Amino acid sequence: MQKSQQHQSSGRVHRTYHQPGAEISPYWPSHFQLVGNIAFPDNDSQGTEMSIQAFTLESSPATTGYVMYDSPSVVSASSNRSTFSPQGSQSYISDLHHSSENTSGSPISWSSGVDDDYELRNKLRELDISMLGPGPGTRDGNLCTFGGGVPHKTVSPSQQNLMMESISMLDLKQVLILCAQAVSEEDLSTASSLMGTLGHMVSVSGSPIERLAAYMLEGLRARVEFSGYTIYRKLRCEQPTSKELLSYMHILYQICPYYKFAYFSSNVIIKEATENESKIHIIDFQIAMGSQWIYLIESLANRPGGPPFLRITGVDDSHSAYARGGGLDIVGQRLSKVAKSCAVPFEFHAAAMSGCQVDPENLGLRPGEALAVNFPFMLHHMPDESVSTVNHRDRLLRLVKSLSPKVVTLVEQESNTNTAPFFNRFREMLDYYTAMFESIDVALPRDDTKRINAEQHCLARDIVNMIACEGAERVERHELLGKWKARYTMAGFAPYPLSPSVGHAVRDLLRDYHENYRIQEHDGAFYLGWKKRWLVTLSAWR
Repeated sequence: MQKSQQHQSSGRVHRTYHQPGAEISPYWPSHFQLVGNIAFPDNDSQGTEMSIQAFTLESSPATTGYVMYDSPSVVSASSNRSTFSPQGSQSYISDLHHSSENTSGSPISWSSGVDDDYELRNKLRELDISMLGPGPGTRDGNLCTFGGGVPHKTVSPSQQNLMMESISMLDLKQVLILCAQAVSEEDLSTASSLMGTLGHMVSVSGSPIERLAAYMLEGLRARVEFSGYTIYRKLRCEQPTSKELLSYMHILYQICPYYKFAYFSSNVIIKEATENESKIHIIDFQIAMGSQWIYLIESLANRPGGPPFLRITGVDDSHSAYARGGGLDIVGQRLSKVAKSCAVPFEFHAAAMSGCQVDPENLGLRPGEALAVNFPFMLHHMPDESVSTVNHRDRLLRLVKSLSPKVVTLVEQESNTNTAPFFNRFREMLDYYTAMFESIDVALPRDDTKRINAEQHCLARDIVNMIACEGAERVERHELLGKWKARYTMAGFAPYPLSPSVGHAVRDLLRDYHENYRIQEHDGAFYLGWKKRWLVTLSAWR
């Protein structure tokens, strides 16, 4: 695992796609690349025309340098499955509240927000006036509007340089927050102007906040255009190939500990809970490739007295099948081969359906088997009472409880994006994914096309979905561990105590990663985070 790397510094203004990265395929259609052209009037008749355009890597002009703007325009707004598929918005244990050292974890504080907001608005106002002059051309006027028909003006080289210098002094996070606030308040003129400013500040090959802001900007555009889910449906045929998508997911698996934390800890917990059982049945509600169970199979092979009979039921949906390049038979064949090599009696049962469709008869239950259930980064996709009266989230928990499992493992992103209003959700996402992108930043260079692809196809889809979509179309609905505890308790579960060996296992895992990753046990659960922001939680139930 690579440790922290020194990245070459690069200016935040005029950040662009570099031409060697042209292999990355676009998701976004040309008609949605930008809501009109944002331009500035000029009294100088000799001024050069400047329009801000959004390019994908493949559609950018073939110049030897850079293109003007690189907000990614490559993500679809409604994802079927997140890559982890990562009450109030704080997700901290008592000793981590609002530390002065908290550069990525604490929610953006509003204690000085009034002064900061006033100062930033003044800067943006000065930027408008310097470019447009006072009057109707500024953001208080009618120049920047949504829906096409934006006037196409010109700007002189001197004005362009002044604009770039002014933008470089703005704080990217603050501009993002103001833009989201304008969208929330349906102040489209202000939002349009701020989006034009943000277009000069973001980059998919820049710093963590520049990369994150590029995808959040796309989400804001899609929300304003009411086109997120429509675009997603039109672009399903333009997804990366299954082999490519699997490789992007594997990149994140290798460079970040989040997946391994989920899979390895669940293995240890289930192994201990069933150590005296001769027949074990595991129901995995996010089976994916099934690789997470290889360690358990190998471990059971060494059990004193001989290995038990193991049966795994894999629940799956079309998104995972697409990433695999085939159905659940691929997973069954792979795990059967591993089990045979280890002399472990094994069966695989396929349940090719969404968790919303699962009923007891789909799970192949048999008497005499010790049952263990695994929910890895899956339950947040189940619509709850705020989306549907059916409330599949709680229905599935009650169903599992009725099966009397020995243990149920839960791994989820520690974030509150389920029922939070749009603006609060946006701020929570900004805080959460800032830490996430920072943790990725230490593992691969910023211009690494593998990292760019992994972020675009595995993280950006979720980000845009949470910003652009509402109702049933917003499928990424994370909850904090406190809320999950309430749901499990109402379903009749009790906490399953975690042994010290679970803590030893996850702490050993982090030895291969950057020192800024943190693990902490609190109130019977484990928290994994980056610096002072908790990103993933692990708990067990019975």
